[in-house]
Amino acid sequence: MAIVPKTAMVLAAGLGTRMRPLTDRMPKPLVRVQGKPLIDHVLDRLAEAGVALAVVNVHHFAEQLIDHLENRGAPQIVISDERGLLLDTGGGVVKALPALGDAPFFHLNADTIWIDGVRPNLLRLADVFDPSKMDALLLLAPTAGSVGYSGRGDFTMASDGTLRRRAEREVAPFVYAGVAILTRRLLDQAPEGAFSLTRLFDRAAEAGRLHGLRLDGLWMHVGTPDAIGAAEAAIKASAQ
Repeated sequence: MAIVPKTAMVLAAGLGTRMRPLTDRMPKPLVRVQGKPLIDHVLDRLAEAGVALAVVNVHHFAEQLIDHLENRGAPQIVISDERGLLLDTGGGVVKALPALGDAPFFHLNADTIWIDGVRPNLLRLADVFDPSKMDALLLLAPTAGSVGYSGRGDFTMASDGTLRRRAEREVAPFVYAGVAILTRRLLDQAPEGAFSLTRLFDRAAEAGRLHGLRLDGLWMHVGTPDAIGAAEAAIKASAQ
């Protein structure tokens, strides 16, 4: 029986420069899609999956985000304050480890948003996750068909689920959807200070311990103000 992680790390400290001018006055996680702040879309998914505690890192307009999160009941919120130094995606997780505990945990970008298929994708990740084989299990969206995404992808995936990062001039079929299950093993011997989690993903991939799961449903890349309307249209269409 799958064990669903009870803790999560939500990355919410970024500057959101591509979302300007909206982020000139608020943090990106508070930008609304379908009337709801992006971070609440994420936290609601976690609550539905039974996650008890979420660590949220803050930096840009931190006070606004902290005030907003004080009103949440579930999951319980722990703030990881990065106002003094922005630690990037990897350093932010390392700073939050004391609150996350020793067990595997969900890891989500605060601005990721998706429509589930028949079974919630967080539970599907838990179903597939095997810590004996994996240091990280990433939720992957197809580069073709994802709303608001026009990049060249991030990974190719073998039949056993292991991942290989796209070469510089290559086009890859999958993009990282900003949702994963991570282990403490992934963070062993992590660099100090600010660094990108990508470095640890690459190290795990070299060891054959970076795996992926194709998202069931629809992923929306809400990276710019123009992308908000496309995401809202997709959500509205899915409810019909």
